[in-house]
Amino acid sequence: MNKWLVISGFLLCAKLAYAQDGEAIFTARCAACHLNPNPQDNAHAPSREDMKQFTPNVVHAALTDGLMRLQGSTLSDADRRAVAAWLTGKQVTDVNLQITVNRCSSNPPLRIAANAPEWNGWGPDIHNGRYAGNSAITADTVAKLKLRWAYGLPGESQARGQPAVVGGRLFVGNRAGALYSVNAISGCTYWTFLPRAGIRSATSVAAITLPDGKQGYAVYFVDMLANVYAVNAQSGELIWQNRVETNASVRGTGSVTVHNGRVYVPMTGVNEENSASNPDYSCCTFRGSLSSLDARTGKLVWKFYTVPEPQPRGTSANGKPLFGPAGVGIWSAPTVDEKRGLIYVATGNAYADPAPVTADAVLAVSMDKGVLVWSRQLTAPVDVWIGGCAAGKPNANCPAQVGPDFDFSASTVLSHSKSGKEVLVIPQKSGLVYALDPARSGELLWQYRAGTGSAVGGVWGAAVADGVAFVPVGGYRVAEPGGIHGIDVESGKRLWFTPAQPLLCAAGAGCGGTQSAAVTAVPGAVFSGSQDGGMRAYDAKSGAVLWTFDANHDFETINGVVANGASFDGAGPVIVGDMLYVLSGNSGFVGRPGNVLLAFQIGK
Repeated sequence: MNKWLVISGFLLCAKLAYAQDGEAIFTARCAACHLNPNPQDNAHAPSREDMKQFTPNVVHAALTDGLMRLQGSTLSDADRRAVAAWLTGKQVTDVNLQITVNRCSSNPPLRIAANAPEWNGWGPDIHNGRYAGNSAITADTVAKLKLRWAYGLPGESQARGQPAVVGGRLFVGNRAGALYSVNAISGCTYWTFLPRAGIRSATSVAAITLPDGKQGYAVYFVDMLANVYAVNAQSGELIWQNRVETNASVRGTGSVTVHNGRVYVPMTGVNEENSASNPDYSCCTFRGSLSSLDARTGKLVWKFYTVPEPQPRGTSANGKPLFGPAGVGIWSAPTVDEKRGLIYVATGNAYADPAPVTADAVLAVSMDKGVLVWSRQLTAPVDVWIGGCAAGKPNANCPAQVGPDFDFSASTVLSHSKSGKEVLVIPQKSGLVYALDPARSGELLWQYRAGTGSAVGGVWGAAVADGVAFVPVGGYRVAEPGGIHGIDVESGKRLWFTPAQPLLCAAGAGCGGTQSAAVTAVPGAVFSGSQDGGMRAYDAKSGAVLWTFDANHDFETINGVVANGASFDGAGPVIVGDMLYVLSGNSGFVGRPGNVLLAFQIGK
């Protein structure tokens, strides 16, 4: 799940009260970890050379309200801009997030027909199987896919705000801080909404009684600072907003799930995870959570924490109070099990001792009361990990046993085997894929080795269709990155494996075969994007490559924003009817930046 942290090179950048030269700030505060990063101690830390490819706005945004905002919080804006300019060789520029080119000439009433094709949330349904079963795109028609239009996301570099497509409209978030409503066929823009922070989660749409008593539709999403929104899908006006977490290290990454009048909101806190080994820091106080909000009002119904409230556990080498347990964030969209009245979430590693049994686990939470019904931990020994810790280097902030950092970044898929048996399927950052029995409190049915696993990067989403699980191979800095598996859900046996294809990008930083992006299945085929900038369709029965699109170039966009494609990561393809939509671009030292939404359609 990419906790390599796009600019974790700023682990120690803080406490400067006045503007300095960017090189001086970096040399004084950051060089010890990042001029020659030790893979054992700083597996997620990019080198100075890696960081040259970042855009200045990415560096500035990460220090201001992104992954490194804790480290950048005491820097002046001039300091942050100076560091960004020195690292990248370019100046930070102000971005206009409003779209003015090719606005829709009218805004007719939004109507959502029953049983019409749609993609609503992380998957087309609340089971998160990522299977567009009613798609006109199939194994027989995939070769006819042609690019219809490209849409540029201003200020974006790591495009992960997966769209929803409902009622002929597309709603897509921008990590630079915007939500756009777009005509799903023509690509014209209806409106722009500016939230309080950037968006990297998928959007969901549901019917709502509006404040004036009329019936309408709302777009639901969470921003990176834990603000949850309901926005009028017709007009782009705010209906309500509620911040569900106030811890300084919070990070909204997982998509909300909307079901039966409730909005289920997952939360993680990666910022603390990457500063906690500093003896001037009181490690650790963040704890993962799942909140249930009333979809009409935004009011909190219940809140479930993945670990108990942190308690004192000593002091750091510099006398700072330490706390634990902590961590165990939820990176992905919750999955609904209507029959059992449960919400399934998958968790990440702990940040501090004592080691909780809920880390790297699948948890079943009651939809009604928000209490834990059962949990199944799938990493042993327990995974307690923070950046900068290593065996043999005493540090009171660090866990007694440093874990492998094998979070779950993907949602649990509630699926069926070919015999009709219900099975929960989920891939892990470790390279393993698990099948659990929802009828027996998550009893392990089988596990499958898909890849070697890696502390850097994971798999963002599997797809399941017709009793077959499609799982790509994620992980960076491994000997054999990439590839995709077809696995029998009933038995856990391999049906086929297709290795990574010849690279489409030029050799160098950010170019590789890793397929960490979520995959999407259609009848007879499955789509998987790669770090190399290739989006490929594979035959669901044999794994043969049926179609390839190379996104490694600039695009003429329909909305007038300069845009390019590059690595695929995070969000996967969204497929509705005869169209496929996908975001391209993954800034950071494990990918290459891009800012484009691509729309494909079956040609004649």
